[in-house]
Amino acid sequence: MTTATETLPQLTNDEIKRYSRHLIMPEVGLDGQRRLKAGKVLCIGAGGLGSPAAMYLAAAGMGTIGLVDYDVVDFSNLQRQIIHGTPDVGRSKLASAKDRLHAINPHVDIQTYETALSSENAMQLFEPYDVILDGTDNFPTRYLTNDACVLLGKPNAYGSIFRFEGQASVFATKNGPCYRCLYPEPPPPGLVPSCAEGGVLGVLPGIIGVIQATESVKLIAGIGEPLIGRFLIYDALRMHFRELKLRKDPDCPVCGTHPTVKKLIDYEQFCGLRPAASEAAPVSASNALEITAVELKQRLDRGDKLRIIDVREPNEWQINRIPGAQLIPLGEIPRRYAELDPEEEFVMQCKIGGRSAKAADFLRSVGFKRVLNLRGGILEWIDKVDPTLPKY
Repeated sequence: MTTATETLPQLTNDEIKRYSRHLIMPEVGLDGQRRLKAGKVLCIGAGGLGSPAAMYLAAAGMGTIGLVDYDVVDFSNLQRQIIHGTPDVGRSKLASAKDRLHAINPHVDIQTYETALSSENAMQLFEPYDVILDGTDNFPTRYLTNDACVLLGKPNAYGSIFRFEGQASVFATKNGPCYRCLYPEPPPPGLVPSCAEGGVLGVLPGIIGVIQATESVKLIAGIGEPLIGRFLIYDALRMHFRELKLRKDPDCPVCGTHPTVKKLIDYEQFCGLRPAASEAAPVSASNALEITAVELKQRLDRGDKLRIIDVREPNEWQINRIPGAQLIPLGEIPRRYAELDPEEEFVMQCKIGGRSAKAADFLRSVGFKRVLNLRGGILEWIDKVDPTLPKY
């Protein structure tokens, strides 16, 4: 994807001094740095992966860096999202990131898009950029990013992280595989916990994000061997890298010989997070299985006999807990439910409500009739009932 030399922008004397360690490397040189100055990378997310990736892209002299995000900086971000600092808590992530990137390199053009990526805006957002850097943390947006990259012919510098493991590759190039060649179908909803539930080692996104930035630089400068057709897996606990070979799937519905996906779809529905309109359950049916933090507090105050079962892990239990709750981690529910009396009324609770919903479904499946899920988990309890408890 190299650009003709005569059309590339010239470097100023200040830029020559700034990028001198690039310029003396024959693999990059003056022309390679000019390609970087002309290059445009769109980072999806200004969080764990987007932070180190954008910072190193800015330092390397990438001409235009786009950032897509709509979140604000939270204290829980600071352990890994190094583009933000303590004074930025409560600020827009885009405003914080833009200030930091301009502090690193004022020559870089930073474009910000304070919006959630969707099927309605992805094609328009991606079109001006040379490389799309996927720093997302959920399956619908990963599939959306992949499909938009394939349809537009844009390389996808992919990365993902969870607990101690990271993955990286380059998808959606002309002759290489795409994300759907590796994962044709998303996992069932709730099967793979998010980083908010499972955690992530703070330094891990730094390693994977920098790999994504490296691949973006190589693609735009036209150097080296990008991770096309190669899937890199990193285990931080064992400090071990391994690589899998990937092949383009001729039957892939997006990038295959006879593609069936020719426009962006509803990715929430594709990933099972939202049923089709004809299958949607009445709102009242869902609400009947849940209880809010305020409702739970009201029932406890009036003396209702409720047993709160906390299905988080013991290390989470040590951080905070709802008074009177009993700890039974989700993985132990199938073998310990006999300890519970099916005649009692239960409220299942976790951090944000996902794991406890699965526990509640399990108890109902084995005959428990009075089981509610605490909507929003202990975080909503802290927000609405007891703000003295620490958040994590």
